[in-house]
Amino acid sequence: MLLIVREALWGRTRFAEFRERLGIASDVLTDRLGKLVDNGILERRAYREEGAREREEYLLTDAGRDLMPILAAMVAWGDRHRPTGFGPATVLTDASTGQPVSLEFTTGDGRTLPVEEIALIRGPGALTS
Repeated sequence: MLLIVREALWGRTRFAEFRERLGIASDVLTDRLGKLVDNGILERRAYREEGAREREEYLLTDAGRDLMPILAAMVAWGDRHRPTGFGPATVLTDASTGQPVSLEFTTGDGRTLPVEEIALIRGPGALTS
């Protein structure tokens, strides 16, 4: 399903675009799109091209757009640990300036920390065992 989200982040919205880009069988794609809609990642919106029947397109919700850092982290991991030899397939940039951007862990006072200095601790919502 993350591949569908990736394609939506690339600007694809239509069933045929997803099917063509991902090579997913129509019934599987229908099921996955439905699950993404049910979980609030995508929303359906009707559209009609002139002379054609009404169809639906799939647009990212705020929750769907909030998956971008997760996909960006996976891209960075792949570029570092599974390089293709052809360079990165995706480059993240500031939309207004074109300057490259990167994901980082930052403290409240703006310091950047390497992953080795990050600790995972249980939060108040964690179940105790």
